Amino acid sequence: MTDNRILIVEDEFIVALNLRQIMSNMGFDVIGIAPDAATAEQLAQRKPDIALVDLNLRDGPTGPEIGAKLSQKYGTTVLFLTANASQLRDGIKGTIGVLSKPVDEQAIGTVLDFLVKHRVGEPASPPPSLRLFPSPLN
Repeated sequence: MTDNRILIVEDEFIVALNLRQIMSNMGFDVIGIAPDAATAEQLAQRKPDIALVDLNLRDGPTGPEIGAKLSQKYGTTVLFLTANASQLRDGIKGTIGVLSKPVDEQAIGTVLDFLVKHRVGEPASPPPSLRLFPSPLN
């Protein structure tokens, strides 16, 4: 499977390390952890297939802008992973949806399975914990 390069955009170090460990154990290639927009832009050069993006980062509420850029400029499948899901209202153009933190290993696995299938056009049902945005392919 080629669609398994993941970027974590998260400024809470322990949360980011936990996510990286979970995804690495599942066989995904975590290309890096970005705590802010500048680091996310730098790591995006490695062309991640999937990005999990928090909203509020070290440099402020830059997550929505980062997510939109990853999707539109790099073709990354973007999922927001945040404790502040209501801030996204109807979503961000080009991104898939939002998963509310905290999440456990099983939820991460189920969501990543859905995202990988979605990315390659395979039929897949989103897990109930995932709130899809309207017209996620726009």
